[in-house]
Amino acid sequence: MKRKKWWVIAAIVAVCGGGSYWWMKSQTGTDAVRYVSTPVEKGTLSASVSGSGNVIVDQEATIDPTISGTVANLSVRVGDAVKKGQLLFTIVNDDLDVNLANARVSLRQAESAVVSANISKDQARDAYATRTGSALNKSILKQKIDVSREAITIAEQDLAVSRLSYQRALDDAAKRRVVSPIDGTVNEINIKNGDDLATISSGSSKVTPMILGDLKTVKASIAVNEVDISKVALGQKATLRLSAFDGLSLSGKVEKMDSLGTIASGVVTYAVTIGFDVPDERIKPRMSVAASILSEVKSDVLMVPNSAVKSDATGSYVQVMRGRTPEKRLVKVGVSNTTDTEIVEGLDEGDRVVTKTIDPNATTTGTTSGGSFRIPGMGGGR
Repeated sequence: MKRKKWWVIAAIVAVCGGGSYWWMKSQTGTDAVRYVSTPVEKGTLSASVSGSGNVIVDQEATIDPTISGTVANLSVRVGDAVKKGQLLFTIVNDDLDVNLANARVSLRQAESAVVSANISKDQARDAYATRTGSALNKSILKQKIDVSREAITIAEQDLAVSRLSYQRALDDAAKRRVVSPIDGTVNEINIKNGDDLATISSGSSKVTPMILGDLKTVKASIAVNEVDISKVALGQKATLRLSAFDGLSLSGKVEKMDSLGTIASGVVTYAVTIGFDVPDERIKPRMSVAASILSEVKSDVLMVPNSAVKSDATGSYVQVMRGRTPEKRLVKVGVSNTTDTEIVEGLDEGDRVVTKTIDPNATTTGTTSGGSFRIPGMGGGR
């Protein structure tokens, strides 16, 4: 019996000893820290500015008549090609005929008033020149001449106003025939025959009756953040991708930039217009588009991966391998993109810079048991 107890005690000691060794080993790992490095190389570094937006039509016409009336003779549909001057629809408004007639009558009356005023002036002048008599009579005739001249001035002013009113009435009457102001395509129609333009063009529910556009002038309008807009310039090349077409990549160049930014949720952006190098009839207005604008290209520069560059209070630095040990090296950085950074000073071609440190002894976040060691199978209470 004593011999059996001795073997049990020996087994417990052995297990405890092995477990303690394993626990100590796991807590004080001795694996060496490893460094992943890459050589500093020369190459071409391209930097770009990204933005997103929509396809717009550069040459677009909004058809929104300034007169009221009822829509009639609607002769086009969405997608139709139209020519400049082509009839789109007419507006029925009989009041315009009445206004035109009244304006014509007023013009004729104003013209007659000018003629009458001139006749009165001529008569007064003739009477003054031929009448003999007292100085009083001549003074009265002279006053008649002056009055007739004033009457001519007033009549001519009334005539000018009447002419303007008549021309306005003519123009309004002509607006009943709505024609296309450009060569293009009907992109949107929000009216139908019988609609009252006064109703659809007023209030909070105001809509534009019709929109035309030249689809040959489609461009991309993207929003660029205020931080990046200083890097964008006219003529820069751009790559454009449309959400509607998987894998389709088109080229273009910057044509316009807004000088006034837009603020949304505290973020300032500027609209940049990019023209497509080659028109594609599949591109439609308002499609979503993402653009990458090539802002700078530098050749024959020293480059390192972005992961190699770090910064602290002293500035930017990298870790350069010296044998098996890295040393800190301050550097001056230049242009960077999403993968690489230009090194202006501090490194030579061929230097190996650390891009990743692998430390097997580093403490990992998690829950670690501690305070006691429990041997499996030996039970355990609280």
